[in-house]
Amino acid sequence: MTKRIQRFFHILAFYLALTWLALMLLIGNFFVFFLYYLLPLDAGKKLGRKINRYVFQLFLNGCCHLGLIQLDIQALDKLNNEKGIIIAPNHPSMLDALLILSRINNTSCLMKASLWNNILLGSGAKLAGYVRNDSIKKMVRGSVSELHSGSNLLVFPEGTRTVQRPVNRLKAGVGLISTKAQAPIQTVLLLTDSPYLSKHWPIWKVPAFPISFKAVVGQRFEPTCRSADMITLLQNYYDNTLNKPRTSYTQL
Repeated sequence: MTKRIQRFFHILAFYLALTWLALMLLIGNFFVFFLYYLLPLDAGKKLGRKINRYVFQLFLNGCCHLGLIQLDIQALDKLNNEKGIIIAPNHPSMLDALLILSRINNTSCLMKASLWNNILLGSGAKLAGYVRNDSIKKMVRGSVSELHSGSNLLVFPEGTRTVQRPVNRLKAGVGLISTKAQAPIQTVLLLTDSPYLSKHWPIWKVPAFPISFKAVVGQRFEPTCRSADMITLLQNYYDNTLNKPRTSYTQL
């Protein structure tokens, strides 16, 4: 009976948390829409990234207090003083961007063009100066500009959530951006024990609770002369490292 009551509480808390997040994003994007046109570009980016970080932290901390998730992502804090690096995590869940952006300062994000006009995400992404991935030329130009300005750039090298374990075949974009900007790539290993919000998992489908998330700061790769060489290095690193037992990540 106790487990049934706990399960009922978790399901109720789950739907309340998702509704809460949607309302925060909806209301926030309404106000941010006007700030995007009123503020200077640099001031808007700085404010937008702070707002996004605060909202994501508030949501994740709330989920922790409700017993829905368990977070072990403090390792990301060591990247807070970095400038002009590419942050390249694997991508097991739709929540991965929230995990990274909730912890690391001054970080832009390479974002799907299909989300650019999303009523919950679009205005916040524009104000924060995130980069659209609609065309290769514009994507690379925008990414290089962000990196040269001192911003970090969050890029998921797989291009989509992981469906081929341990990681999908990596896309060429992250190597091209690194080569063009001569920016190092900092790998991050994101680990979870739940399939929630993996590819094809609907956001409203209830998983088992609590969900565990762990972030490990991995190896850093200095830029190469050829983008294909960088992709090969990253692919081998992720394939080899993510195949290790989870307990071994404490040694990285």
